[in-house]
Amino acid sequence: MTLNFPRWLLVLAATLPLAGNASTAPNPTPARVLLVVSGEGRDQGKTRPGFEMDEFAQAWLILRQNGFEIDVASPAGGAVQADKYNPAEAFNAALLADPQAVAKLGATLPTAALQPQAYAGVLVIGGKGAMFDLPGDTALQQVIGRIWDNGGVVGAVCHGPAALAEVRLGDGSRLVDGRAMTGFTEEEEALFGKRWAATFAFQLEPALRARGARWQEAPLMMPKVVVDGRLVTGQNPYSTAALADAFVRASGRVPVARTPWRDERSMALVERHLRGDPRVATELAQQRDTLHVELIGILGYYQLQAAQDPAAIADALSIMQLARPYMDEAQLDVGIAEAHWRLGRTDQARSQLQAVLEKQPTLEQAKALLARMQP
Repeated sequence: MTLNFPRWLLVLAATLPLAGNASTAPNPTPARVLLVVSGEGRDQGKTRPGFEMDEFAQAWLILRQNGFEIDVASPAGGAVQADKYNPAEAFNAALLADPQAVAKLGATLPTAALQPQAYAGVLVIGGKGAMFDLPGDTALQQVIGRIWDNGGVVGAVCHGPAALAEVRLGDGSRLVDGRAMTGFTEEEEALFGKRWAATFAFQLEPALRARGARWQEAPLMMPKVVVDGRLVTGQNPYSTAALADAFVRASGRVPVARTPWRDERSMALVERHLRGDPRVATELAQQRDTLHVELIGILGYYQLQAAQDPAAIADALSIMQLARPYMDEAQLDVGIAEAHWRLGRTDQARSQLQAVLEKQPTLEQAKALLARMQP
């Protein structure tokens, strides 16, 4: 089995009840906001990347729960296609059960036909397709700039900030110049963007830095939301729910109370674990059926691939070990062994690899790592 991060195919299938559903926004006055998605997608992302359904679903549900009316737009308009996703995931299942949401994805508004004055804010959804058709869409740039100039909120998540790179405001300045923000990082792109990144018009993080953005980021694939006044940005798919809540607050509303989805709860558990909270292991043991244990293990595995110093290696190892009692996966054991080796614990690493190879004698990753460890 190959470990793969779920959002690009990254979340393993599971069905949980929708968190925070059927809530009424405390602000009775409706406001209209715009969700923007890429229209590039083909064949569920196999031949051309599109937008991330997980991000769209979470943003749609939270904004609707908070009383917003929503329009959905893409550069060319019409039907759009998401990359491969898990329809059984709670937020995706809820979205697919919403006929209005499905209809709007099937007939998105072309950006050239939008009236900026109609919107209290705009939120750009990510996915690698956003790197292709959004940055060069001058109509979209004008819409975003006008919404900002009119006092609206501008938000973007993951690769969505690519749409902000060339936005100019009424005074001719760049929207991103001098503003704190985040988005999909170079570190994340190096691990998860290998197929398409070489064909992007630009790399997201360097391009935004070059245009004056004050870039901030969390460790690989950890949630991160940056708020700079009416500009709200999220680093990666796991930042989407918190970003949507921040968007609501930046719009002057109090977000409706909701129960976090399982990915949110799992990531929050990891954050507490890394801060040294001694209760985390017990909570995971008691609540593992309602958490995403595989996501925790995979997170640690990929953080190890990106780790450049002993502290980062130790954090990755700690995350993998947190999940290991509930995740019997040989590749995770190889990752744990590699972390021990990189921390100088060669005997412990070698012993663990030999145990793996006793169970799976043909596992190439274990054999390759064992060979690398030879003096």
